[in-house]
Amino acid sequence: MISLIDAHKKFINDLKKKSRAEATTVAYSKDIIQLISFLDKEKIKNTNEVKLDDLNKFMQSLADEGLKNKTISRKTNSTRTFFKYLRAENLVDINPSQNLEHPEVKSHDPRILSKLEYRSLRDAVRKDIRTAAIVELFLQTGIRIGELARLNLTEVKLNGGKGEIYISEFGSHEARVVPLNDAAEEAISEYILIRPTNVKSENFFITKTGKPLLVRNIRATLNRYFEKAELSHVKVNDLRHTFIAHHLTQGTNLLTISKIAGHKRISTTEKYLNFIKNPGAEKIELEEL
Repeated sequence: MISLIDAHKKFINDLKKKSRAEATTVAYSKDIIQLISFLDKEKIKNTNEVKLDDLNKFMQSLADEGLKNKTISRKTNSTRTFFKYLRAENLVDINPSQNLEHPEVKSHDPRILSKLEYRSLRDAVRKDIRTAAIVELFLQTGIRIGELARLNLTEVKLNGGKGEIYISEFGSHEARVVPLNDAAEEAISEYILIRPTNVKSENFFITKTGKPLLVRNIRATLNRYFEKAELSHVKVNDLRHTFIAHHLTQGTNLLTISKIAGHKRISTTEKYLNFIKNPGAEKIELEEL
């Protein structure tokens, strides 16, 4: 048995050793700190003192504060992951979160941009060469925002519309190779021409001063352009949804899209069939997005 504070430190260090995404690690850390703060008010300071009833009280306190079920569900997941780790490390005798239930969360359909919408976005970013390349990579490859931020110079191979990018293994996501079509290569080539050369950073996308372009930088920039393009309720990940949905609509093989998108299970890709019309009705190549 150790203090909850020390347990938290060990948990976060373990996440870092496993190369979990920085945003994920920060989110877990904040959630567990909030839990520890609540338990401290309940005079609970050590790992073995925590009971299921205490965790349920914590979740109820979040609901009483007006937090949405989706947020509470995330904190439930953080709590369960925390205590699962503690049990695996023999830092608790019994996992009190084993029967902790998630609140009911209504799933929302993915936001899929129409041709008119993603063309409006392209028009909005046209004069911003770096952002135009980022948008085109999202639309043409379905790459995740974290993967794009970590992309290295050596992982981008151009070859006249038959190039590829190598997505390295990170966290629970396996490495994969993603093909580049003409549209993606053209946008990338234009960015390479203006990318600062007198810098040491090996990151593919960098700032004007040569620093890596972080996830928060990418998200903030695209949010501005979503507004400029008058696109409502659009998030960066919706560009990934758009890539998947449009190519399934166009008849691209389900397994092919699943592998390119880096889905662990093909069932994840299959879910998109519920949100598109006439899947496979028209067979065209990837570069036609």
